[in-house]
Amino acid sequence: MFDKDAELDTLLAELKRNTQILNNEKLAIEVIEDKDWERSWMADFKPMQFGEKLWIYPSWDSPPDPEGANIMLDPGLAFGSGTHTTTSLCLRWLENNELGGTEAIDYGCGSGVLAIAAALLGANKVHAVDNDPQAIAATVDNSYRNNIPDNVITAYLPEALPKLSSDILIANILAEPLLDLSVKFAELVKPHGKIALSGILEEQIPSILSCYKRWFDLDPTIIENDWVLITGTRKA
Repeated sequence: MFDKDAELDTLLAELKRNTQILNNEKLAIEVIEDKDWERSWMADFKPMQFGEKLWIYPSWDSPPDPEGANIMLDPGLAFGSGTHTTTSLCLRWLENNELGGTEAIDYGCGSGVLAIAAALLGANKVHAVDNDPQAIAATVDNSYRNNIPDNVITAYLPEALPKLSSDILIANILAEPLLDLSVKFAELVKPHGKIALSGILEEQIPSILSCYKRWFDLDPTIIENDWVLITGTRKA
């Protein structure tokens, strides 16, 4: 980005002569109209629906469905506003499962969106885990903003997570940590409990399935926009 009065023709010519720049012949100068970028960005962020009754909406809008589960969430520094395919896959999976009275774990909680969704969909207790202190702060803040009772969602750094036996564990992270954490996840889910894993690319499916089938009866894999959701039930 340069000031509109900057002399860029000479710079552009030098860059086009630099053979170390890929596709240097396509370099070009583009004039970007000045605007109120904050308001423009806000106008583009609309309420999103996941399944039949679960919604995410920004703080400057109104709850979309008075009878639904409405999550007020503004995009921020912590990952997870519902716009990414992996988050959407996890939210729809939560919405399609009966969570009433369950104890759940959101491992890699980011903004806390999955933890909040689980709580609004009926989970009695949700343990949110992330190795980023900023994500812990975001989860706590977002749970307050959504009027989740203090005793429902608790956020932890991984080393502080107590020994648990949960009904549901959902982890939207990446394939490598999913493999590294597989033994721990198996210990955290009770027999006949459910697991949902995402942050996985299509080519990573075989390694995840091979690893987790030791402890879980796995469901058919769901693929959307090259991203994957793997779910299953803990063996007895």
